[in-house]
Order: sequence, then structure tokens, then C-alpha cells
Amino acid sequence: MRVLAWILRITLFLALFLFALKNTDSVSLRLYFDQVWQAPLILVLLVFFAAGAAMGVLATLATVFRQRREIGRLRRELGARPRDDSPQPPAADADLSARPGR
Repeated sequence: MRVLAWILRITLFLALFLFALKNTDSVSLRLYFDQVWQAPLILVLLVFFAAGAAMGVLATLATVFRQRREIGRLRRELGARPRDDSPQPPAADADLSARPGR
């Protein structure tokens, strides 16, 4: 399975690398106030991909921090509970042992 994953990764990398080599033409980005930036197409695609990935990570940070706080709170609650070390048999096992003939 690991070999298959590496073959897939290498194939994807080569496909993207060849895509980058084929798209080196210069493109013009028209911005506000009549500004024009010129850059290779693959660079523009890479910048926008990276910006989108960064925005996605930032969008999930609030949820991750909230979940970490809740996990910490639950661990503290669990640590503050008194431990009951007396083992009790599960209900199904107790029923089987109470039957006559066993």
C-alpha cells in the first residue's frame, strides 16, 4: 500500500511539474487604479493556490482552538472525578452467571 501511495505522489508531482513547465507565458493582472502586474502564469496560479490554502487554514483555526479548550476542560473534569476502582461485572455477564445449570 505504501508503494502505491508513493507511486501516486510521484505521478501527481510529475503531472504538476510538467503543467508548470508548459505554462510559463506571461500574463497581465489588471488591478485597481490602472495598475498592471505581469508575471508567469504558473507563478500567478501558485500564489492564488497558496493564498486559498492559507485562508482555509485560518478559517479552521477558531474551531480547532475551541475543540482544544473543550478537550482540556473535559480532561480536567475527568481528573477531578473520584476513581471507582471496584470492578463490576457487565450486566450481560451477571445475567449469565445467575442462571441455574451453569
